[in-house]
Amino acid sequence: MAAPAEKQNTTEARIAALDLPKGGWSDAARTEALTRLRVMGLPERRDEYWKFTRPDALTSVDVPTAAVLGTKEAPVFSEMDALRIVFNDGVFDAEASDDLAMAHVQISRLADSSSDIHWAAGLYGQLEANGQAPVARPLATLNTAFATDGVLIQVVGQAPKPISLVYNHLNKASEAILHHVIKLDPGAKLTVLEAGPAAARLNKVMEIDVADGAAFHHVRAQGRDHERCAATHIFARLGQESVFKSFTLTANGRLTRNECVIELTGDDAIAHVAGACVGDGDFHHDDTVFVTHDALRCESRQVFKKVLRNGAIGVFQGKILVKAGAQKTDGYQISQSLLLDDDSQFLAKPELEIYADDVVCSHGSTSGAIDEEALFYLRSRGVPAPTATNLLTLAFLAEAVEEIEDENLRAALVDQLEGWLERHRS
Repeated sequence: MAAPAEKQNTTEARIAALDLPKGGWSDAARTEALTRLRVMGLPERRDEYWKFTRPDALTSVDVPTAAVLGTKEAPVFSEMDALRIVFNDGVFDAEASDDLAMAHVQISRLADSSSDIHWAAGLYGQLEANGQAPVARPLATLNTAFATDGVLIQVVGQAPKPISLVYNHLNKASEAILHHVIKLDPGAKLTVLEAGPAAARLNKVMEIDVADGAAFHHVRAQGRDHERCAATHIFARLGQESVFKSFTLTANGRLTRNECVIELTGDDAIAHVAGACVGDGDFHHDDTVFVTHDALRCESRQVFKKVLRNGAIGVFQGKILVKAGAQKTDGYQISQSLLLDDDSQFLAKPELEIYADDVVCSHGSTSGAIDEEALFYLRSRGVPAPTATNLLTLAFLAEAVEEIEDENLRAALVDQLEGWLERHRS
């Protein structure tokens, strides 16, 4: 069904402002995505899954500006032994990046793939297209059509160290449209780290195909830029006995929409997706997650915590869909917010849709203030009020942060949280 006229006008104006990359193996997928985009139209506030978040800044022709902020802090994950791949305002920086050669891993650039043959040809845009039902995700479709750069990673064994994707924001009016494709062969293992604001406006897609017995770990830190607008999308497909685990920390940013769409298609697969965000003032953060169980004995966890103050807004939309025949499913979902004043808001829409009868599924969502008894206890033992508030805030976020398996990565993000809380003391 064609999009309404107003939505269609917005969509066509956005399309006209972009250049469709041409030439090479991605042509067919880009053309097909452009056709789908014109049918569905870009999102607007009246769409069901956008009623809590205004998409205007993400869909307008004019790119919003964001100040480029200097910082004396060391970049997140800079102390980790990892292969660094750097993008400046959405463009690969070869000089700042490490040599892309690594054992058991093949890495290439989307922008360089002009040949007619590439292993990613059968995957680019495929998981994104699958993730359009039952909920349309048009910003991801726009990305598939117009992405200008990204990495294509195939893993055939255990990667010797993580791959760290570093996103630098250098131009206050920049826009980045990045698309990464990651394919893990049976039994392969890979950890991917992401950090940095990327651009004034970011649209990013990551498609991850996790084959039987493979394991993918993902840790992301979004922050440092107070005015950025970002829409990110993860589309993951899991094979038999495979593992997918993703954690995102978000601090700062005017508008952030993180979508994660996961299909468990092989028996005994495990998918964990978690996030923690801290927001102050003009801050709007939206986590939208859709997990589909379509196999036996699979496990999924969604754990999201948000700390909000001075009018900041947090959104969580999470769904677990258990298809007929997906018996012995174990699905868990929790979303909670800590509101540090009366002006902030937490808007939640947890959902379960179950068509199997032998499952264990639960969901819950709560919102509240600092525990006054716990705060009094700490104050009575000489802990200053700001320090006591920070300690209780970190304790609140702990369940989400503990989803990170690697102790060093977990410690790095706790340091980031502590630094943010210290800078934003009452």
